[in-house]
Amino acid sequence: MPTATTRSASRLLSLLATSLALITAAVSAAAQGQPGDQVAAVAPSTTQSLCWLDHRRGWHFYEDPEVELPPKPLPPAKPLAKPKQPDTRAPELVEFEALQKRLEEYRNIAIIRPTESNVRRYMELEARVVRQASYFADVAQRVAWATPNLDMTLEGRPVNAQAIQVYDREVSTDRQKSVAMLGRSHVIFFFFRSDCPYCHAFAPTLEAFQARHGIQVVPISVDGGGLPNFPTFRRDNGIARTLQVTQVPAVFLAEPYTGKISPLGYGVLSESQLLERIATVAAPGADEMVPSATRHISLR
Repeated sequence: MPTATTRSASRLLSLLATSLALITAAVSAAAQGQPGDQVAAVAPSTTQSLCWLDHRRGWHFYEDPEVELPPKPLPPAKPLAKPKQPDTRAPELVEFEALQKRLEEYRNIAIIRPTESNVRRYMELEARVVRQASYFADVAQRVAWATPNLDMTLEGRPVNAQAIQVYDREVSTDRQKSVAMLGRSHVIFFFFRSDCPYCHAFAPTLEAFQARHGIQVVPISVDGGGLPNFPTFRRDNGIARTLQVTQVPAVFLAEPYTGKISPLGYGVLSESQLLERIATVAAPGADEMVPSATRHISLR
């Protein structure tokens, strides 16, 4: 009778034979492309959903969960095209803008391609525009003739020679009256140098102006010397520097009571220029035109 050792050896040989048969069958199935092997080949790419079909991993193989990728953002929606708004301008404005654009285009084309046809086309359109502008000027002139407050020839200095003489005479009279009234509260500062030929030429005009219009002229010597027409004068005590007098002769209209001083000009001036400038500087609201030109200093 076989012994226990013999029986154990028989069982071991039987198990080895069975395992060898299984291995041989698996190798043969892989070589012949059996479906079972296809499942095993697909298993690695299908992760845990097919893990129990892979006999090499077994039932207790642990699969990491799949990484969930964030959803791709949706492309931004394209803005809807705004509906074209209707042109509410007057049709004349639309027509004028189109004419202006077409004239510019024709001119540019004629400059780059100065052929006879291009130049002629531009000149014809330009002539049309000139005729339209001339007609507008005629209508505007007729309207001005019929409406006095729109006729610019009735305001300011006239254009007719006879009317100019009347205008100049009236203006001169008004200015003389204004200067005579200003002479009660204002004086003219006359800055000069004794070696300045222009100061010597300007001094007689100022002397006659003072005698005719009654406004006092205060001569101020910058270099300490005098003039024949103004033997009595004042020496500069720093007021020339305060008023930034950099050139002589220079004249200023001063109001001693308030200390207000406004420049009238530099160089040699005529009597009519003095009248005109004094009237302009002393006019109401003149300081607001050029605030930096008017100074206020103590003259007492």
